[in-house]
Amino acid sequence: MGFSKIYQWAADRKGGEAAMKAMMPRVAEPGELAAIPDDRYLSEITRCIFKAGFVWRVIDNKWPDFEAAFEGFVPLYWQQVPPDILEDLAADERIVRNMQKIRTVPDNARMIVDVAHEYGSFGQFLEQWPAEDEVGLLLWLKKNGARLGGNSAQYFLRRMGWDGFILSNDVVTALRREEVLDASPSSQKALKQAQQAFNDWHKETGLPYSHLSRILSFSVGD
Repeated sequence: MGFSKIYQWAADRKGGEAAMKAMMPRVAEPGELAAIPDDRYLSEITRCIFKAGFVWRVIDNKWPDFEAAFEGFVPLYWQQVPPDILEDLAADERIVRNMQKIRTVPDNARMIVDVAHEYGSFGQFLEQWPAEDEVGLLLWLKKNGARLGGNSAQYFLRRMGWDGFILSNDVVTALRREEVLDASPSSQKALKQAQQAFNDWHKETGLPYSHLSRILSFSVGD
């Protein structure tokens, strides 16, 4: 079945096409990702890591305190931060005191700094990675970053405006309904199956991948 039927289901469930279009995620304009400073990438990566398995609203409400505690998330500083600073953060009541997640900041700072040395900035690295190979980017982030497996990297990319899909529960349900996914959502096989489906729908519709993903999620339910 083509994507037009899915599109219509989603529009009907959300009160019409105009209402549905108003709910689409924002996609970065050309050059926009490259212009974002590296500290904003480390900040957003960290936010998505802390949200995993936690109440998102709590993390968002506390985020100004996180910014203060982590002094703006400057990668060049955090890549070589002394261990006692991390210990102090584990006792800092301004943030969620999860030491395992706190320790991801130096690891992900080093990833960003290393990429910046090669590409000029982390944003320029993301800018050049094609949406038709989101799987490759997710696997790269999982390999080179800390706690960037699962959906954390997908949500990070979406929040920055990189054009990609998210394998949320509703998206997985819709992909299974369309019989284009038959593997565990956390497996590489499922990622590749999803990528192929989204590549095909992108060619069919010309819609951004993130919009296709959102529309697919809207098509689930009565």
